[in-house]
Amino acid sequence: MSKTQPARGMRDFLPADVRRREYVIGVIREVYERYGFEPLETPAVENIETLLGKYGEEGNQLIFKILKRGEHEKSGEADLALRYDLTVPLARVVAHYRGKLPSPIKRYQIQPVWRADRPGRGRFREFYQCDVDIVGLHSMVIEAQLCAAAGEALSRLGFTNFTIRLNHREVLTGLLDKAGISPDKHDHALIALDKLDKKGRDGVKKEFAERGIEEDAGNELLTFFERITELEHSANVFVDENIEVERERRNGAILGRLVEFIEDHEIGTQGIDELRLILKFAAANGIAAQIKVDPSLARGLSYYTGAIMEINVPDLAGSLGGGGRYDNLIGMFLEQDIPACGFSLGLERIIVVMTEREMFPPTLVSSSADILVTIWGEEGKEPVEESITHSIALARELRASGLRVDLDLEPTRGGWYGYTRERRIPFFTVIRSEQRERGEVTLVDMREDKPQDEKIERERVVMTVLEKLNRQSQ
Repeated sequence: MSKTQPARGMRDFLPADVRRREYVIGVIREVYERYGFEPLETPAVENIETLLGKYGEEGNQLIFKILKRGEHEKSGEADLALRYDLTVPLARVVAHYRGKLPSPIKRYQIQPVWRADRPGRGRFREFYQCDVDIVGLHSMVIEAQLCAAAGEALSRLGFTNFTIRLNHREVLTGLLDKAGISPDKHDHALIALDKLDKKGRDGVKKEFAERGIEEDAGNELLTFFERITELEHSANVFVDENIEVERERRNGAILGRLVEFIEDHEIGTQGIDELRLILKFAAANGIAAQIKVDPSLARGLSYYTGAIMEINVPDLAGSLGGGGRYDNLIGMFLEQDIPACGFSLGLERIIVVMTEREMFPPTLVSSSADILVTIWGEEGKEPVEESITHSIALARELRASGLRVDLDLEPTRGGWYGYTRERRIPFFTVIRSEQRERGEVTLVDMREDKPQDEKIERERVVMTVLEKLNRQSQ
């Protein structure tokens, strides 16, 4: 590996990369704020006890720990850690500022997190999350609103074919109990079940065995999911051309199968009732066609207590985001539980997919500036400082009009064609000494294969460039 490469799972962001990221973040931020959410930021480093025990056994192993400084460094002990996600820091903030924050708390947070994971396609050790959460209410309207906000953000970015998978932890509890899996093995079963779409039945069955789950119970559970899959592909479900009607019928059929399997399981039945409410409220939000009840969705994080959600797009391993209800997490920092629910969009995967599928606006990274103001290299008696001063003044006027202006940093007599073409700058100016005396500027238009230049009055440069750019955008 080259000594100049960043650490594995970390990346440098060149100008075009930064523009893409800022574009996606800007769209997501705008959508979140239109839904009434307010911004929050927390430190990159948390006390290690804040993070440990919140993410399950696998999550704990992926926390980047920071060794104690000074004489304690050799011991390998850690007292701090890099932020693993944005949800636990939110819970800490709510607990710390209890009574000083409005109720309910509606916040969004867009910041990097770190995980000591194995890097892969679309998977990094440092990445951004775009979280939106509501704290303080039990209402199922919240789940529907979060799905609507996340779905609208993706739609605004150009995604047209995505699915919001929906399940409920209480439904999973009912399924596991009825299949015969002992309560002390529920967490182990959910960790394995969360990989069903990646490993398939045989892979999950093998992991069940490794985690000490009885074979008959595991088979009972996996057989139920096979029947759900068969139902999904049944022609009797998808009979209408209206996708909303099709999805409603399918979701209704899935809920019916859940009721049959769970029967009189009180907790599981309560979860099914909440799923029905979420679907009803989601339909009112206009996103019924995107939501798919998926009883196999588990999501590995152990702090989820109710509805869980995940967004998927075709031909992409993994998800673009997910979330759920975590009514007990804040209670880990307080002596009382506070209801909460959140959704997180994965910025990195969104950018990877949008780049590969050419979903970014063509003009997004087209240029670093609207115009280059050159400095003419003087010869003869007139000092070069006059040319520099004149070009600086023109650049200042152009910037004052709202244009992005690149200024030549030293006097030259050429090389501007290659410079502007490489950076896709649409215009550049040239002011020779004799032109300066006449109050004249040469404006070169680089937007065509064959550059066009015209001589215009110095006072008309700003207006001319603005008019040309406005005509181009229309």
